[in-house]
Amino acid sequence: MASHHQSAPGTIIVGAGLAGLACALDLTRAGQRVTLLEASDAVGGRMRTDRREGFRLDRGFQVFNTFYPQVKRRLDLRELRLRPFTPGLLAHTPTGPVRLTDPTRRPREAGNLLPGRALGAGDLAALAALTARDTLLPVRALTRGQDRTTARALARSGLSQDTVDNLLRPFLSGVFLETGLETSARFFHLVLRSMARGTLCLPSDGIGSVPAQLAGGLPTGVLRLETPVEAVTGDGVLLADGREEPAAAVVVATDARTAARLLPGLAVPDGRTVTTYYHATDTPPLHEPTLVTDSTLAVLNTCVLTEAARTYAPPGTALVSTSVLGGDPPGAEAAVRRRLAELYGADTASWTLIAAYTIPDALPAMRPPWPLSRTTRHAPGRYVCGDHRATGSVQGALASGTRAAREVLADPAHR
Repeated sequence: MASHHQSAPGTIIVGAGLAGLACALDLTRAGQRVTLLEASDAVGGRMRTDRREGFRLDRGFQVFNTFYPQVKRRLDLRELRLRPFTPGLLAHTPTGPVRLTDPTRRPREAGNLLPGRALGAGDLAALAALTARDTLLPVRALTRGQDRTTARALARSGLSQDTVDNLLRPFLSGVFLETGLETSARFFHLVLRSMARGTLCLPSDGIGSVPAQLAGGLPTGVLRLETPVEAVTGDGVLLADGREEPAAAVVVATDARTAARLLPGLAVPDGRTVTTYYHATDTPPLHEPTLVTDSTLAVLNTCVLTEAARTYAPPGTALVSTSVLGGDPPGAEAAVRRRLAELYGADTASWTLIAAYTIPDALPAMRPPWPLSRTTRHAPGRYVCGDHRATGSVQGALASGTRAAREVLADPAHR
């Protein structure tokens, strides 16, 4: 019996992003035979960091939240050498810049939240009540009941439309990658909770060090890079080079569009596209690791990455990250540069464009009612996982991969 089991096909996982890595780790730890196939030259999917001329360039602006349960369970945070951002933001509004800082973490800056400075008394009370609710209540209390849009949830909280439009919409547009606040309120409440309870950071070696650490826990021989899959077949998978790989179970852990190609009939959500520009300059335009938002929505957000993690640029150089919705059409970078000059009050003409990354389908469009988790079973012996099957976050991707492994293990045909 043991010899027969060892020679039988195991599980093939297609895609070594966070979901695929989590699934592979759980299956191998359960004693399963696993092959993890990745088309690219490294793990991570959209969570990659490139090194170019002394710069660390994440593929799109990404932050790392220490609060996520899957993060606490799976990662050695000390090994990542995390560098925190300011617990707050600098919002550019029609009436000028407004600084919002978490007073529980920086009591000395609580004066910025006195009524009349950043917010009126009513808005201040409404925002405090909303944050306290999402921070203190059990998760089930935040996610039960009828789902609605984030816009409706903010309106019901008692916040004024000016505060929503000038402060919260610009910030949340960078989180959700959409400006209409049409994202599920269930997800919004979980985001607010995670930000209030966790710390937003950058790993010193780039965001790609997160999936790299996960991959380091895999047994030798499980991961195969530069091995694209052409199709999922009745017996396993067909590789792009024409070879066939048999498997009793196949888990598709790719982006949504690739998953829909490999698993015909799979329904996938729309995706949100974002472009991130990286500019280098000799002098930091802002001497603090603070996210800057723009009420005009000309840019989603911008920040000086090297104020958080000095390792992101060569000595004596500041690296500025700026994200905008959509692609990078001709003239877009010049318009971004002009807006950055206004936001930072700096001459950006001499800044050097290091790279521009357009990330299609960077996040799923999470319109209500949005299920926070769903089964990964697609057909007998065929599974699918990823953030598009849960929530558009590190937590969502890892949780979906975890669920896929659990459902594979629970299927009697694959034991």
